[in-house]
Amino acid sequence: MSYFKEINTIQFEGKGSDNPLAFKHYDPKQVILGKTMEEHLRFAVAYWHTFNANGTDPFGAPTMIRGWDQYNGLDRAKARVEANFEFLNKLNVPYFAFHDVDIAPEGATLQESNKNIDVIVDLMKDNMRSSGKKLLWNTANMFSNPRFVHGAGTSVNADVYAYAAAQVKKGLEVGKELGAENYVFWGGREGYDTLLNTDMGFELDNLARLYHMAVAYAKEIGFDAQFLIEPKPKEPTKHQYDFDAATTIAFLHKYGLKDHFKLNLEANHATLAGHTFEHEIRTAAINGVLGSLDANQGDLLLGWDTDEFPVDLYSTTLTMYEVLKAGGIGRGGINFDAKVRRGSFEVEDLFLGHIAGMDSFAWGLKAAAKLTEEKILDNIVDNRYRSFKEGIGAEIVSGKATLASLEQYALQNNPIKNESGRQERISLILSEVIFSV
Repeated sequence: MSYFKEINTIQFEGKGSDNPLAFKHYDPKQVILGKTMEEHLRFAVAYWHTFNANGTDPFGAPTMIRGWDQYNGLDRAKARVEANFEFLNKLNVPYFAFHDVDIAPEGATLQESNKNIDVIVDLMKDNMRSSGKKLLWNTANMFSNPRFVHGAGTSVNADVYAYAAAQVKKGLEVGKELGAENYVFWGGREGYDTLLNTDMGFELDNLARLYHMAVAYAKEIGFDAQFLIEPKPKEPTKHQYDFDAATTIAFLHKYGLKDHFKLNLEANHATLAGHTFEHEIRTAAINGVLGSLDANQGDLLLGWDTDEFPVDLYSTTLTMYEVLKAGGIGRGGINFDAKVRRGSFEVEDLFLGHIAGMDSFAWGLKAAAKLTEEKILDNIVDNRYRSFKEGIGAEIVSGKATLASLEQYALQNNPIKNESGRQERISLILSEVIFSV
């Protein structure tokens, strides 16, 4: 059955096209800095937003009725698999990503849930084989079910902890069976609402124990996917333990996990933490833990995770600039953890949202490549720090300087002359680059 029969395969038509169902900037075969756009960007579709979201919000009922909604239970799950692969084929996206409960309904028992997953995984394997599509990453949803009211790996209830561990075990097995290139840990409820009833140290210890168990089991079964942790500062708990990249990196160092995990960073999570996406990417990159990206954007007037499709060209350009500086995202990808707005309820909107996001990132990649090739920002930065390349600055960098030698230099009372950072001019240069490609 076709769920998108009115939609043709989306093609690259270039900037002159007025076809809304065509790419204006994303040409998967275009070579940029030695790699194709497809290789640079490694786009993925988020199963949960694209095939499970129905437009519900805290103030209103669903607005999106999809073709697969005519079914229930496992039949609906099977229909979503068909829709997923049809969508991937028509959009020409190589990857998809999912949580366990996205693809199969939870049963009354863990055994029943696992049986449902097995049915869907077999169907997915067949579709992956015939379509050539791949699984960027999978993960376990350990936050939606009421059992996780106090967390999963940080729960106060050992029975819940054991259930969460069983979900992770199954998730790792599914990832291996489907050839997942990554496996994500997102602690949706790994945090606290008040310290008055929380043993924070014990909860963090337990979370680390769960991660070590996962590392050991993946090794046991021969699952060689890249492990990722996805930072998020707040929502649903007031303070998440994986608040941002820096907090998560500190956790990995403390618990001896840095060699086993990288970060899956999300733009909207960065803004909720008070950072830009490029800040989080650079923080991960300079610490050697940049793994993968969730592409979206938030509404800065709203204080929650709105998961909008990314269309801010300044953000996509600076994101791709950081990715290029880091040498790429390796086994990671750019997963559209984004959903169409509640009022965008027609099937065509699913395609339009992804086209907008893919074109925005392709445009950003082209601009970032120009910034990189012409060393536009590199030259500005190098010039700004030039005082550390000779004289007393070179001594500081080389490690020859001491407090005494620096005092002796300062006592010469040479005039200090600072220079403007010229932020406004640099911002204009960035705009000129973006709109010239």
